[in-house]
Amino acid sequence: MPEVIFTGEKGRLEGRYQPAKTRNAPIAIILHPHPQFGGTMNNPVVYNLYYQFVNRGFSTLRFNFRGVGRSQGSFDHGQGELADAAAALDWAQSINPDARACWIAGFSFGAWIGMQLLMRRPEVEGFISIAAPANLYDFSFLAPCPSSGLFVHGDKDAVVPFSAVTGLVEKLKTQKGIIIEQQTVAGANHFFDGRTEELMEVVGTYLDKRLPGTRKKESAA
Repeated sequence: MPEVIFTGEKGRLEGRYQPAKTRNAPIAIILHPHPQFGGTMNNPVVYNLYYQFVNRGFSTLRFNFRGVGRSQGSFDHGQGELADAAAALDWAQSINPDARACWIAGFSFGAWIGMQLLMRRPEVEGFISIAAPANLYDFSFLAPCPSSGLFVHGDKDAVVPFSAVTGLVEKLKTQKGIIIEQQTVAGANHFFDGRTEELMEVVGTYLDKRLPGTRKKESAA
């Protein structure tokens, strides 16, 4: 899990990167929760998401948004963080020029940023959005959503009501050619405290369905 530093809009960004063993392996970018509420790339959900993709042969990057950890800059209410995510994808593509595809996975605030990046980058073919804050941020830019993916939510989430995410998913399901799935983790709060293992089972099952033939190793978590 080598440490990496790459250049963002406001200076250096700090990340952890695991290269794949094959040249044309897909890329995965993992995005962390809100920087002003303790979100970092070492969040347990982000850490475990990272290994869900590493263990399936992706070249995988997680990083700290501007102003978090050793990443330079300061919080920019989403616009700057979207630029950071784009810089992360640019960097990963620059060292993986033969990568055939890309996935985005985000948790809470990171899910909102990830879905915006999805709209701007046609090479993104799949997404995982965990605890997407559909009541706190505007997701109307997903019109239409260009890629199939998975929304996962805890049924005890007191930060983002389950109904808010369900409403978003139902809107996205009306699009032809795009398959949007929604899964629930029973008993999980917004942070999936004590439910990370169940969350990763949901994510892993979805990835194995979408990516048949990828060899799954033992989870690092």
